[in-house]
Amino acid sequence: MTDIDGNAVAAEIRDGVAECVETLQREGVEPALATVLMSDDPASETYVSMKQNDCEEVGIRGIHVDVDDDAPAQELYDTVDELNADDSVHGILVQMPVVDQVDTRRVLRSVNPAKDVDGFHPENVGRLVAGNPRFKPCTPHGIQRLLAAADVDSEGKEAVVVGRSDIVGKPMANLLFGRGEGGNATTTVCHSRTDDLASHTRRADIVVAAAGIPEFITADMISEDATVIDVGINRVERDGESTLVGDVAYDEVADKAGAITPVPGGVGPMTRAMLLYNTVKAASEQHGVEIDLP
Repeated sequence: MTDIDGNAVAAEIRDGVAECVETLQREGVEPALATVLMSDDPASETYVSMKQNDCEEVGIRGIHVDVDDDAPAQELYDTVDELNADDSVHGILVQMPVVDQVDTRRVLRSVNPAKDVDGFHPENVGRLVAGNPRFKPCTPHGIQRLLAAADVDSEGKEAVVVGRSDIVGKPMANLLFGRGEGGNATTTVCHSRTDDLASHTRRADIVVAAAGIPEFITADMISEDATVIDVGINRVERDGESTLVGDVAYDEVADKAGAITPVPGGVGPMTRAMLLYNTVKAASEQHGVEIDLP
């Protein structure tokens, strides 16, 4: 069994992004990512802080905008409009989830597609489905890069994605069955209404678990030597202590899988690295400066 080390692959990508930042700076461009938070969720505050630190490490200017969670929704929409109009801001990320008074779909539609480094704007979703993505969503793109780093060729393989979220499941399926490198897999999407889930996962060469259910995928649900990608991040209580686990029962599945991502240290670091990748890509395209993306 091979542990697919997301930290190591992400570090290589961050190094490449830092070189892209230097290229842009030599041309007078300071890449900038704005993160907008309208939530009282402590986890969201932590995620935003981590993204700001990531930006600082590679030389991207991080801009944090905190909208009071008691403010009317229009204040968030106006904030996004201001960032859209600011030519010094190249990427905009609205941290999800937002407070109840905000229309999530409206917020995602309001971000300029050229600055939508999450890849969630309907235009960017359409481009992904059409096979001509501007920005690949960060987690699915990160998974694609992990598979490549582990020398897992998806072409002609059976792939099963467990979960159909707009953030991971749907775009992951599009990347896996799409044409080109990292695609051309025969792809099945399973979800909460799927009958006999194990009958699908057992035939898969590649399983991407993104259901949000702790240790849901067990050893009897996968084939020998399958590649298992665990997207889940779940906090559970064990022996009176809080611990982090994925959607895969790691200890038992690792004995059977050919390759597997751990939690933590697998997909998570890649999601953050690909956000930086998309930000320098956005800055490059907005200013017409060629860079060598990692």
